[in-house]
Amino acid sequence: MKKVIVIGGGVAGMSAAHELVERGFEVEVYEKQPRYVGGKARSVDVPQTATGGRKPLPGEHGFRFFPGFYQHVTDTMKRIPFKGNENGVFDNLVSTERVAMGREGMNEIITLVNFPKSKKDLQVMLYALKNSHTGITDADVNSMVNKVWQLMTSCKERRLNEYERIGWWQFTNADFHSEAYREFFVGGLTRTLVAAKPREVSTRTGGDILLQLIYQMATPGKRTDRVLNGPTNEAWLDPWYNYLTKDRKGGKVKFFHGHTVNKLHCRTSVLDTWDIIGADFVDEKGNKKTVTGDYYIMAVPVEVAAKVIENSENIVTADPVLGTISDLAKDVSWMTGIQYYLNVDIPITKGHVMIIDSPWAVTVISQPQFWKKINLSDYGNGEVKGIISVDISDWNSVGFNGKCARECTKAEIAQEVWCQIVLGLLVDGKPIFNKDMLMACFLDRDIRQADGSDPSAKDNDIDVSKITDCNPELIKTLPDKYAKNPPVH
Repeated sequence: MKKVIVIGGGVAGMSAAHELVERGFEVEVYEKQPRYVGGKARSVDVPQTATGGRKPLPGEHGFRFFPGFYQHVTDTMKRIPFKGNENGVFDNLVSTERVAMGREGMNEIITLVNFPKSKKDLQVMLYALKNSHTGITDADVNSMVNKVWQLMTSCKERRLNEYERIGWWQFTNADFHSEAYREFFVGGLTRTLVAAKPREVSTRTGGDILLQLIYQMATPGKRTDRVLNGPTNEAWLDPWYNYLTKDRKGGKVKFFHGHTVNKLHCRTSVLDTWDIIGADFVDEKGNKKTVTGDYYIMAVPVEVAAKVIENSENIVTADPVLGTISDLAKDVSWMTGIQYYLNVDIPITKGHVMIIDSPWAVTVISQPQFWKKINLSDYGNGEVKGIISVDISDWNSVGFNGKCARECTKAEIAQEVWCQIVLGLLVDGKPIFNKDMLMACFLDRDIRQADGSDPSAKDNDIDVSKITDCNPELIKTLPDKYAKNPPVH
């Protein structure tokens, strides 16, 4: 059998391993994490939260979002066995019913995420339009309608060539419209859903995502937005790992945890072509090793790939295009999560909530309403009733505390995000959250301290007793709540 070395055990690496082992290849996956698989998609056990023989609280990297236009990952999910599911892990996806847009100091706007199926659905949609008070003008609506129609009637060649070279901000003429236009039509989609910068993302990327969502919503029977029915590892990644590593005819996937890739070895062959002949790794004990195979797949984040290529001799000579990865790595945005564990379940709305004007572009979802088969009393101290997962998508804009997320300590991030969701999710001017509900908090462990350390790997060090509520009156005192001129890093 031909042997393939897969570098990285995230969704990309596991997908490659899945396809290869089913085709009879010998597959070895080398993953940096000492325990987990799934990369940025995985959930983790929150340290020091399990008592009385219960499971640790589940901490997510961020909420899981499976748009209806996804095809490849869902095809793979159907081929991952899961007890009691006819379509494997795929049947662990459940559809959301609503999408909401929270706004600082105002009631949220709730509308449909799928094609209306009932009179109540239509009422929800029309009520949202009637009572939105967004500040969007007729000129804003007409302009955006024209732009969307232009996208819908453009051929594939134009999208691939012309729109790839035009920024979304420029295409939508954002500078010539209202602040509401920029918030709802231009920035809301790119900042909160895909962590892209609206001034820099291409029209091809932003436009294609928007069109696919529109087409999904307009098609009866389609599920535009889906989420998992339990913690990510339990509902998806652990069953996947078990399937890949089981004994089968032709072999199983071998995982090597705690291995960090350093460089690749590349040389010319007798036929004057370039071949990769090995990959260097360092394990968690500091031991160095070189692994070899017939083929190599590097399934790691672009910033990691850039460092590997820089360390490797002859790679750029063999393929000059790879030299541009270092430039691409400088323009990576973070989109990662923080969880708040509550002593009461606050469903919010049955779907994702984008706090459209939040400085850090936060998106919120209440998990238990989708985790119908999960008994939260089996986790932590048995008293958690609600889990609010929050994605932070803008780490460079100034928050209410006057600092960017990337400049804050973990405790400051927890406090500031709590402030943004409290102020962004009001009902008739009153917050729906308060600090008395808080039992615990967990920031994704991939967020490191300034010195590179990761204290959350050892303990859960955010003291929720020090988190304070934010008075809605704070909004009126902010001189520049939208942080139009964030600092440059």
